[in-house]
Amino acid sequence: MGDEITRPEKFFLEKFGLTEEILERTLGAALGKRIDYADLYFEYRVNEEIGLEEGIVKKAARNISQGVGVRATAEEKTGFAYSDEITVENLHLAAQQARYIAADSGRSDAVAVRESRVAPRNLYPVQVPPTDVPIQAKIDLLQRIDQIARAYDPRVTKVMATVASEQKVVLVATSEGWVVGDVRPLHRLQVTCIAEDPRRGPGIRQMGTFGGGGRAEFAFFLEGERFAHVAREAARQAIVNLDADSAPAGYMDVVLGPGWPGILLHEAVGHGLEGDFNR
Repeated sequence: MGDEITRPEKFFLEKFGLTEEILERTLGAALGKRIDYADLYFEYRVNEEIGLEEGIVKKAARNISQGVGVRATAEEKTGFAYSDEITVENLHLAAQQARYIAADSGRSDAVAVRESRVAPRNLYPVQVPPTDVPIQAKIDLLQRIDQIARAYDPRVTKVMATVASEQKVVLVATSEGWVVGDVRPLHRLQVTCIAEDPRRGPGIRQMGTFGGGGRAEFAFFLEGERFAHVAREAARQAIVNLDADSAPAGYMDVVLGPGWPGILLHEAVGHGLEGDFNR
């Protein structure tokens, strides 16, 4: 997906042949004598995730999901139907089902649709959609993160880094005649570090996790070396947890005063009792 998705209407037209006439006919099929309102929600989403562990790529996944939902309301009753395949036939069937659920009634005429009241805006402009960024660029970033996290402290023995990307295009058409859409790019970076120190005892390990992201370019992580901050913060948390003293435990005096002492009692023993009950 590239420049063609800056306008959701154009994207769905070119990919699924979703013309203005088809939208009008589908909305007409969802309406009836007792239907007050109907709308169509289209979504096309691409997800990609790359995971690095022990310095090598352990996970690489790409998933495409799409679908349409049709909603029809009659007074306080709402009918909803959906399809994972965006075709003219499925649109018509979903519209009929939504109408029957809300209020079984005869078909209505097609509804004229028109452009949004406001000029189209690209709220999250990116030159390269997240899922179009070269895989090697993401792997290179994760490998640099792995090196930085391990260099923070020799007690960091394991680093798991993941970069997830998403590109979502949505389109909404209503029985009031409006058609609006949105393009939503998303990047997410997460780093988990595990630290251990034999001097603190065998099998003593602690973990630190940190991440960030946003609806921005992949270069967002490179600006000011944000990725390096994420790596060091995850490593820092792991080391802090490793060096931390154990919380006091054992028998302790508890004083219950006026007010809501039952809450303290519940927090002290209630959750354990609930766990035993569920088990």
